[in-house]
Amino acid sequence: MRKIKFIWVGKLRKGHWKDAAEHYMTALSRHYPVTEVIVKDAPSHLAETSKNDWEGERILEKLEPQDFPVALDEHGKTMTSVALADRLTGWAEDPSTWPCFIIGGAYGLSSAVLERCRFTMSLSPMTFPHELARVLLLEQLYRAASIQKGLPYHHV
Repeated sequence: MRKIKFIWVGKLRKGHWKDAAEHYMTALSRHYPVTEVIVKDAPSHLAETSKNDWEGERILEKLEPQDFPVALDEHGKTMTSVALADRLTGWAEDPSTWPCFIIGGAYGLSSAVLERCRFTMSLSPMTFPHELARVLLLEQLYRAASIQKGLPYHHV
């Protein structure tokens, strides 16, 4: 069974985000081994673009050769839950890589990270707080795994 890796910027500080993320991470881990890497938020004294660059450098340091980096960005490709399940199947079946989903901090991802990613997806044309995007991604990946296995979580 192939694993799924996540690289997030910042810890979830509020209880409701933590609880929701833990709920879906636990549910997803029943289908795939999951690995989480948390990159520290950039120092507060930096300008917005400098924060992106600082966080981006740390994200890139955490990428391993077998990672298939997938950026979450509002300008990425949108897809249905079924289409995500199909993509996840393809990514997870490749014996040389595993999907590595990346969500940036409050100011998104640096251009260096976006250029390094092999796929960029969007959860919606709208912008969400990165904490909510993390929970939405985890839920959608759990839904995708349920679709793959024909479980009743997703009502088609």
